Amino acid sequence: MKFSVVIATYNRVDLLKRAIASALNQTIPCEVVVVDNASTDGTEDYARSLGDQIIYHRNPTNANHAGAINVGAKVATGEWIKFVDDDDYIAANCLEVMQAAIACHPEAVICSCQASQVDLEGQELSRTPMCGPGEAFYIPQDAVHLGMFLEQVPFGTPVQVAVRRDILLTSGGWDASMTSCVEIDSWIRIAEHGDALFINQCLAYRTIWPGGYDQHIDLIRRKDVNFEIKERIYKRISPKYRNQVPSLTAIRNYLDLHWGFVALKQRKLKTVASMCFPATFSPQAWKLLRQASAFRNHVSETALVPKIPLAL
Repeated sequence: MKFSVVIATYNRVDLLKRAIASALNQTIPCEVVVVDNASTDGTEDYARSLGDQIIYHRNPTNANHAGAINVGAKVATGEWIKFVDDDDYIAANCLEVMQAAIACHPEAVICSCQASQVDLEGQELSRTPMCGPGEAFYIPQDAVHLGMFLEQVPFGTPVQVAVRRDILLTSGGWDASMTSCVEIDSWIRIAEHGDALFINQCLAYRTIWPGGYDQHIDLIRRKDVNFEIKERIYKRISPKYRNQVPSLTAIRNYLDLHWGFVALKQRKLKTVASMCFPATFSPQAWKLLRQASAFRNHVSETALVPKIPLAL
């Protein structure tokens, strides 16, 4: 099994160096593909200085994040694609642990892990909660979308995730027309083709900083796209689970509350008011918010989503 680490980048050469180093320092051999969206900050000179340690592809113009990922997937030759954004990095044993999990359950098409959210100095701010049984587990394909809808399967951001390259390409790659949640949209489509793996180890590091891709998107737009994603997941939930999930109306109210609290933390009071009415008066929305909070705080979740442990 061969991994290709795909790194999309644009004008972040200092952070890119860390991302590339984390890929080159893996405990198993891998291919490193860097796709440059026409950077003007010395990225090309640095990447070319690495010689044949990496595969460097420079786009003639900025194809945005999704466009660069799609190019990287086509250039790559590995059976599995491991995503690493240029401002993120992975643990030295990340690919080795993922490889072991996939070998235990080759029916998987997507594999995720815990991630540590860090600042620019590498200090941990938060961490993806553990979920499910044991060090690693798999979720049968017919239950994956249920887990995503209930937010009990935290595939998360690109740096947490690896996918089978053939399935990524077959499912259409990343949607370049989307402004946010583009990776989640891809996970949804990939999950139609096989089982999912989750590893309860912190193998990835996501940098939280003002220059992050999602930091400059309007909160209302982020909430609206969040709901669009929920709708897409809902349509794919297996009929045998459909009567166990809340309605889309309840989900919309829950998201209004969730993003309203995000706006409150950012002291955007007008946004709070526009989001939280009438969701404030929905008991089910508050219940869903409490459940999501409990999951993020490591409180045991409901057992709706079947999770089968693996012995790594």
